[in-house]
Amino acid sequence: MAAKTDLKKTLDGYRARRGEFRVLELPPLPYLMVDGHGDPNAQEYADALAALYPVAYRLKFASKKDGRDYVVPPLEALWWAEDMDAFTTARDKSRWDWTAMIMTPDWITAAMVDAAIEDVAAKDRPASLDKVRWETLSEGTCVQTLHLGPYDDEGPVLEEMHERFIPEHRLRMTGKHHEVYLGDPRRVEPAKLRTILRQPVVRISVNEC
Repeated sequence: MAAKTDLKKTLDGYRARRGEFRVLELPPLPYLMVDGHGDPNAQEYADALAALYPVAYRLKFASKKDGRDYVVPPLEALWWAEDMDAFTTARDKSRWDWTAMIMTPDWITAAMVDAAIEDVAAKDRPASLDKVRWETLSEGTCVQTLHLGPYDDEGPVLEEMHERFIPEHRLRMTGKHHEVYLGDPRRVEPAKLRTILRQPVVRISVNEC
């Protein structure tokens, strides 16, 4: 039997250390996605996860049946707002837009995703199932670090990333703030939660200096 693939152990995007900002290059990666708006503690976000996880696990089981088993990757999310201070100093969750996501291995096909969605719909249809889409995310150059602790304590880390590290390294923010949740808040106490904080960037040309 082939070994079970664990993308957390093979992809560079899942490597991060607390207190270290690292610049890395990410390839285009496929994700199951659901878009929404507002506080992640509200029902809309819960409904998004309730749709994503069943589809992700149906894909895993279908792939395992075909001979390629894998560990379902962790939950991830893109976050943005008209004023990005909403993430650093203000932390006004009512102003946040988001895309909740779960990565899929590169051998998953559109036909497999369609079949998984149909299978979930036939058994116990989640409220947000119609919002699930499968899309490739292309982030390219990124800066990331590891945050240890409650989500609401991310502000100072993000401010340091945005206001110090990125400009000091002649980079400019582009794209959307990205988080990778390595801990389950239902099972891990807030102080021990591990979250990768990622920001896509572009290098500043000489003409922009």
